[in-house]
Amino acid sequence: MNQGRTIFAQLMDWIPKHEFDKCVARYQGNFRVRSFSCYDQFLSMSFAQLTYRESLRDIETCLRALKPKLYHAGISGEVSRSTLADANEKRDWRIYADFANILIGQARKLYAGEDFGVELQQPAYALDSTTVDLCLSLFPWAKFRERKGAVKLHTLLDMRGSLPAVIIVTPGIIHDVNILDLIAFEPGAFYVMDRGYLDFGRLHAMQSASAFFVTRSKRNFQFKRRYSHPIDKSTGLRFDQTIVLKGFYASKDYPDALRRVGYFDDDTDKKLVFLTNNFVQPALTIAKLYKCRWRVELFFKWIKQHLRIKAFYGTSENAVKTQIWIAVSVYVMVAIIKKHLKLERSLYGILQILSVTLFEKTPILQAFSQFDAHPTDPEGPKQLILWDSLTGQ
Repeated sequence: MNQGRTIFAQLMDWIPKHEFDKCVARYQGNFRVRSFSCYDQFLSMSFAQLTYRESLRDIETCLRALKPKLYHAGISGEVSRSTLADANEKRDWRIYADFANILIGQARKLYAGEDFGVELQQPAYALDSTTVDLCLSLFPWAKFRERKGAVKLHTLLDMRGSLPAVIIVTPGIIHDVNILDLIAFEPGAFYVMDRGYLDFGRLHAMQSASAFFVTRSKRNFQFKRRYSHPIDKSTGLRFDQTIVLKGFYASKDYPDALRRVGYFDDDTDKKLVFLTNNFVQPALTIAKLYKCRWRVELFFKWIKQHLRIKAFYGTSENAVKTQIWIAVSVYVMVAIIKKHLKLERSLYGILQILSVTLFEKTPILQAFSQFDAHPTDPEGPKQLILWDSLTGQ
């Protein structure tokens, strides 16, 4: 890359601009816009994510201080607090959602061969949600409880690479199980969920789509055992059964047989009982698959710590969703760069270096080589362990 260009400009070279323009045209994002286009908005908000800006005024102050360098970084419009606030308020958040999904598709191809700890040929996904608390008086559309507001990020995480395959942003009042109605299930894929998604009617719809699920059983679960299969208790397994449901409504919602697997986890000293519609994979593989579900929990922890999705620059639903989707785009974009440039650093380390070098004029690879390896950083080992446990690297 050109040594006379800023690292921010080199970073944004990885963005497929023609795809971004298609997303803008789809929702007429630049209709009657004379200055500060959707792309300017995206770059400004990406800058805020990469440098951990606290507010719109903070973004305005920093970018105006860098005004001589903004044109070469790709930001051609005048950056002001009111202009950015209006853009976040009025420009359709689906522009950035569609573009984030394009980046996700590119990243998943790069990480398709990653090992996640289970010998499995089929795709495997972990489904869960995280709640971001909001002030109900400032965000009245995000009702959660009587005196509390929140938004939920319902995420279907691809376990290969720990990348989000699907993200759905809803008000906090929406129950997790309803998200199963919005997901197009991939035939042959595994979907790993906790007990909050245990709805037999919806699980049977997954069965009808030729997809497999792995979830936890509830305590008041009523069933009739048909067969018991041999197991090796030294592996932690306690039983492997074929069952049918007994309750009137449950058996009506799910008339087919299920598999019930018991497992004792030495790490937590707990006995776990799983339900699945897969009868082919070994029982131990089913238990290991559920254990990998914690990758989605680590993903939520990581993005809340290192991206701006807990404090928002606007209070409208459109502004909140715009910020979340641009944050996701930045996360995926850094993951893409890590793979393409074959960087050994964690994503945390990459973000930290970018935050202090964005407007330096040096080749991007040289910028990373100037710093010592991340385990020597004060925060390095802790964050490296978190990301390594998430990615398996």
